[in-house]
Amino acid sequence: MSTTHPHGPGIRLNAPAPGWSIAADVVVVGSGVAGLTAALRCAAAGLSTVVVTKARLDDGSTRWAQGGIAAALGEGDTPEQHLDDTLVAGAGLCDEEAVRALVTEGPAAVHRLIATGAVFDTSAAGEIELTREGGHHRRRIAHAGGDATGAEISRALVEAARTACLSTIENALVLDLLTDAEGRTAGVTLHVMGEGQHDGVGAVHAPAVVLATGGMGQVFSATTNPAVSTGDGVALALRAGAEVSDLEFVQFHPTVLFLGTDSEGQQPLVSEAVRGEGAHLVDADGVRFMLGQHELAELAPRDVVAKAIMRRMREQGADHMYLDARHFGARMWEHRFPTILAACRAHGIDPVTEPVPVAPAAHYASGGVRTDLHGRTTVPGLWACGEVACTGVHGANRLASNSLLEGLVFAERIAADIARRSSAGTLTAGVPHPPGTPSVLPLIDPDTRPAIQRIMSLGAGVLRSEESLREAAAALEAVHTSAVSSDSAQHTRHAKHAEPGVDSWETSNLLCVARVLTAAALQREETRGCHWREDRPDRDDQEWHRHLIVRIAPDRSLVVTRTGHTAFPATALDPLPEHRADPLSPPEPPTVPHVPREHQP
Repeated sequence: MSTTHPHGPGIRLNAPAPGWSIAADVVVVGSGVAGLTAALRCAAAGLSTVVVTKARLDDGSTRWAQGGIAAALGEGDTPEQHLDDTLVAGAGLCDEEAVRALVTEGPAAVHRLIATGAVFDTSAAGEIELTREGGHHRRRIAHAGGDATGAEISRALVEAARTACLSTIENALVLDLLTDAEGRTAGVTLHVMGEGQHDGVGAVHAPAVVLATGGMGQVFSATTNPAVSTGDGVALALRAGAEVSDLEFVQFHPTVLFLGTDSEGQQPLVSEAVRGEGAHLVDADGVRFMLGQHELAELAPRDVVAKAIMRRMREQGADHMYLDARHFGARMWEHRFPTILAACRAHGIDPVTEPVPVAPAAHYASGGVRTDLHGRTTVPGLWACGEVACTGVHGANRLASNSLLEGLVFAERIAADIARRSSAGTLTAGVPHPPGTPSVLPLIDPDTRPAIQRIMSLGAGVLRSEESLREAAAALEAVHTSAVSSDSAQHTRHAKHAEPGVDSWETSNLLCVARVLTAAALQREETRGCHWREDRPDRDDQEWHRHLIVRIAPDRSLVVTRTGHTAFPATALDPLPEHRADPLSPPEPPTVPHVPREHQP
């Protein structure tokens, strides 16, 4: 009989026992805007903080963000207007309280980011330049380096982290959550890739773990996500007993540079800001097909634009459409969108003289590990923020450029919550509980990774139906069953058994999130936001104005439940220390070192 704690399924990856360990108050997993913001705030509050990141500090999804960060910074704009646009994009499933926290705290959070060292593009008068993107009725997108906003934010935060001498472990894949005898978080296990101060499988012991691992776009054949985005955080949380929600809502960016039907892996993004500045979506005949589709035409919410592109492609038997911005001229392309211009020209396309071929590709997970307004998950001592989390902000479809803001705002909220707990004496380090006889997850052969990605792209991509989802679910289950069979038969001569290692761990994480995503998409029998069911083309508020919550049972089966309404059940499993009168106003985060830098346009 298993001796694992009663709060989780007791499932772990097949990995060697930790050969080394260090201790901290907080371990932050991830080094994007969410992870580094949380780590800097925790460190500034006097907490011993360790950052664990899968590649280098600046190699996460944040640096790939082109468009910008949304906040009500412009004259005449208000948080209330930003809230309205976010709720409309979220198609009825946003948590309004979470959105209100985002939009009201967002402007001040952006200014704190600037104080940390981030340099945004400004006008001749010194004011932050703002642009529009899909779903926004006002110019409220701050950008840097033209179309290199994420790279600038990442640069500023990495420099601040180094100035603050944050303890970091780079090139490390997080494996599983450690818990104490009471089921509370006690740290993480991880595998450091390559030689350094730490090498191989080890552990960071800490009473507080913040997941900021980014997305899971690599579960599809074509994505804008970097290679590190393999759903590691969501898979870890599920094995630890956490609940995930809204995973069926995967946003497919409408305008990704089309490189051919056989192109796989990370694809170059053509930012929504290009359409915000006046580019037109056209078919091969030059017809603007978004006119009459939505009041905002090319600037409609992303799910509307992606669906319109897919419909036009289907009508014409085409595999891509075009984005026409020839009227920008060379000067505007070079000044405003230098990164996109370079990417297009590297692939033999010149946007100055020809329309850019585009097609939708997996871009952003609107769902993730379920949290409350303070980033707490259903596992005590485990917080989550950024793309790995489901805060309720995005609902069924993320509003353009809200992701960087969400990572920023909720990372600050998490740091404030952890600091309160530390001050109140409730953040105490537990001793990692011996796992007893955990259910060791059979590892997936890395050679099956392309097959998993093709299954997901064909069956659970932009276009879905009951038939396609059932076929995908069956194919994924066959991969899972094959792994279980080979694991039980590994002692035989001919059994193909996946050995522990980065490739098999990543592939196992991809299969985990693929199974959960497909199960949720199959259950949601409607079309809403970025979940498009061809066999259920209408939105059904009477039956589906609610969320799906998924967890893994000890026997590794998926347990899918529906909420009674749009509000999530509480996640807090332990009482908070006394809060301020306004729960949406966390204490002012401590300042972090300012890193001056000359602005380079």
